[in-house]
Amino acid sequence: MSSTPAPRRTAEMWFDPMCPWAWMTSRWLTEVERVRPVDVTWSVMSLAVLNEGRDLPEDYRRLMDAAWGPVRVLMAARAAHGDQVLKPLYDAIGTRLHPQGRKDRDVVVREALVEVGLSVELADAATSDAHDDELRASHARAIDLVGDDVGTPVIAIDGGQAFFGPVMTPAPAGEDAGRLWDGFALVTSVPGFYELKRTRTQGPIFT
Repeated sequence: MSSTPAPRRTAEMWFDPMCPWAWMTSRWLTEVERVRPVDVTWSVMSLAVLNEGRDLPEDYRRLMDAAWGPVRVLMAARAAHGDQVLKPLYDAIGTRLHPQGRKDRDVVVREALVEVGLSVELADAATSDAHDDELRASHARAIDLVGDDVGTPVIAIDGGQAFFGPVMTPAPAGEDAGRLWDGFALVTSVPGFYELKRTRTQGPIFT
């Protein structure tokens, strides 16, 4: 007897490269593509945009001010080279920011551009608002789906309902990643399903 292959599915993940939790989720989805018939597309949202006008602690406000740079560079790279550059550039930036723990964001962005074969001049977009309209539009697509009381990551399956999360640590690999996908796809297919949550008791585990 031959089993019918599972139909291919799609997922879209919105990320901000500054967010370590989005990084964990992106590692999981990258693994899901390997073990399930799922095609993932990657889109940018912005913690800086999300927190505009909010009363924030001073240290977090400084972090949000710094968060403009990487997303602006991602959008500039997308404008110049298309959607296909987002994931490689995100991987290169995120690896330096998260597993490597680098804090020199300007250097990180320039190194990442070189790694993926893009012009280092794109780093100049970090201090330019030239692509902010496109950034805000990409961000708004996610927020329109999930509401404004969430952050990053946001995932939509098959172009339908989107959810914040899942938030996890460490990111599962292999069949464990596939099983989590199966469960996530199942619960998010229920029209009235909104939320699962518990208090985080540890930070991101990158290795």
